[in-house]
Amino acid sequence: MPQSKPRWLARPVLQLYGHPFSSYTWKALIALYANGTPFAFRDLGDGDQSDQAVVAAAGPSGQFPVLRDGGTTVFEATAIIEHLDLHHPGPACLLPADPAAANRVRMWDRVFDLHVMAPMQQAVARKIADPSLSADEAREASRAPLLRSYAWIENWLADYDRPDSVTLVECAAAPSLFYADWVIDIPADCPRLRDWRSHLLALPAVKRCVDGARPFRHYFPLGAPDRD
Repeated sequence: MPQSKPRWLARPVLQLYGHPFSSYTWKALIALYANGTPFAFRDLGDGDQSDQAVVAAAGPSGQFPVLRDGGTTVFEATAIIEHLDLHHPGPACLLPADPAAANRVRMWDRVFDLHVMAPMQQAVARKIADPSLSADEAREASRAPLLRSYAWIENWLADYDRPDSVTLVECAAAPSLFYADWVIDIPADCPRLRDWRSHLLALPAVKRCVDGARPFRHYFPLGAPDRD
């Protein structure tokens, strides 16, 4: 009678393609770390051409992160987290089972991607496109949208019931707020937001990302602050 496969051979090893300094890679990594999900990290900084080819072919933008789960390829960080929640669940409930609650979580996820991460990246992109700009000049276009988002999130946090574990919200918020505060400081009149950012960075899954990215801080185009 044939022997059954050991449990660790029952499912192909997950492979996440990304870079340790990438905010969207962090977003996927936080979900994996929070649930202790076994996976292999394919670091695009290693220059492996086959890994680069996987990412280039995965989606229309050819950008990481990309997840491969056996014969399934998933691109975009939010879609990766939803895939993990469906197919590799763990102790951290990444999305609520209730459809209405899950819809709210997805809405808040969009807030952090579109209204925090995007304006932060706009400043970075301006500096890369025109190195003659000073860091302050590159930041200026991001100031108003980030301050507006900070104020909105400050009010939203008054009613946000922090979960016991990481959810899609924390996966989105941690990297976006980490880097956004490097671009435009969260102001003193947003004390809940400043406290929540500190709380997020202290979460084990997030701290692991922060520590893994430390060797690359000198690459930040606007100059990384001496903190965090």
